[in-house]
Amino acid sequence: MDSIIVTGGGPLHGTIPIAGAKNACLTLMPATLLSDEPLTLTNAPRLSDIRTMTLLLESLGAEVARLSDGLVLSMSSHNLNGNRADYDIVRKMRASILVLGPLLARHGEAVVSLPGGCAIGARPVDLHLKAFEAMGATLDLRDGYVHAKAPEGGLRGGVVDFPFVSVGATENALMAATLAKGTTTLKNAAQEPEIVDLAHCLQAMGAKISGEGTDTITIEGVDRLHGATHRVVTDRIELGTYMLAPLVAGGEVTCLGGKRALLESFCAKIEAAGATVTETPEGLTVKRTNGPMKAVDVETEPFPGFPTDLQAQMMALLCTAEGKSTLEEKIFENRFMHAPELIRMGADIEVHGGHATVNGVSKLKGARVMATDLRASVSLILAGLAAEGETTVGRVYHLDRGYEHVVAKLSGVGANIRRVKEDG
Repeated sequence: MDSIIVTGGGPLHGTIPIAGAKNACLTLMPATLLSDEPLTLTNAPRLSDIRTMTLLLESLGAEVARLSDGLVLSMSSHNLNGNRADYDIVRKMRASILVLGPLLARHGEAVVSLPGGCAIGARPVDLHLKAFEAMGATLDLRDGYVHAKAPEGGLRGGVVDFPFVSVGATENALMAATLAKGTTTLKNAAQEPEIVDLAHCLQAMGAKISGEGTDTITIEGVDRLHGATHRVVTDRIELGTYMLAPLVAGGEVTCLGGKRALLESFCAKIEAAGATVTETPEGLTVKRTNGPMKAVDVETEPFPGFPTDLQAQMMALLCTAEGKSTLEEKIFENRFMHAPELIRMGADIEVHGGHATVNGVSKLKGARVMATDLRASVSLILAGLAAEGETTVGRVYHLDRGYEHVVAKLSGVGANIRRVKEDG
C-alpha cells in the first residue's frame, strides 16, 4: 500500500497546472449514453475515478478510447448491449448513479445498483428518483438495485421541485430531460460550474436548455442528440487545494488555468484570512499578504457558497492561523474525519457534530496519519507542508480518485514530498 511522505519547513515558488474537473468529467461521460454518435471530451483528468466510469460505460456496451496520454476521451454508444449497472463497479463511486438518467431516457428502462464512494455521509439517491417519477417513470428498489422504467412512449416533461439543492440529482434529471417529451422545469436546481459545463456539452449535442447557472433550469425535450466535442471545465477543487499550499507553507504559487469566478466565495474567505489573490491571463497567483494567516469562520454551502470539498483543506490552513476559527459543515453530516489525524500532528481542534473549532497553534509536528477520504487525504498533505519534521500519510489510494500527479505538482514548486510503497 502506498504512502506519501512530506517534510515541511520550506516555502513554495512556481507554477502548478490545474487539471480538468473530476466532478465535471464524471458527469459528462454518461452523457455519451444519450446519443448513438461519438462524444469527445478534451482536458480530461487522469484519475482512478475516470477509469472506474470508463469500466462502467464499457460494461453497458459503450466504447471508450483514451487519447493524448489520457487527456482526451473519445466515446461512442452506438452499440449499447445492456442497461444494467452492476454492484461490482458501481460500489466504487457515487457518480455511477449518473448513468441512470441517460439509460432511462434513451432506452426506456435501466437497472442500476445503489452506489458507493467516500464514507462522508448518507448522500441518498431519493432526489434522483423523485425527479424521474416527475417525468413519468416507475421505480422499484429491491436487492440493492434501482429498477426504473419509462412510460410507453418515453419520459415526459414535468416539474421537478427539489426540496434541497442536490448537484447529482440536478445532473441526472438534466440529462434525462433532454430526450423527454415536452418541457421539463428543474426548480431549486444546483448552480455549480459543473452543472453549467454539463449543460454546455448537452447544448453542443443538440439539447435545448436554458437557465443553467441559476436555480431554475428549463429543458425542451428533443427527439435525439448528436455527437460533439467538449472541453472539460477547470477543476475548481484542485484549484482551491493548490491555492492553499503557499498559504500553509509560505511562498508564492500561480495556479495555471485558474479563474476567480470558479471560487469567488473561497477567494474572499482566504483573503479575509490574509491571502493575496491576483488573477492574470495565466491563472491565479496566491501568496500571504503580510505575516501569518489569521483565523476566519467558514460555513460550507452549495455554490456559490464555500465548497464542502474544500473544507478539510481549509481546516489544515487554519490549524496554524492566529486565533480561533470555526467551521460549520452544512452539506454532509460526517465530514470531519480528518480532524483526529490533524490533532495527531499537534492541531488544537474540537468537533461537535457538524461544527468544529480550531485554535491556531504556532506549529504542527510531523506524524504518521491516515487518510479517511479523498479531500481528507490532501488536507493531511497540506498540513505536512507546515509541519516540523516528517509526515507520513497512509491509505493514499483515496487521493488517486481526485488528484493527478500530486507529488510531481507539489515537488515542482519546491515541496519535499515523495510517494513510497509500504508493507501491509
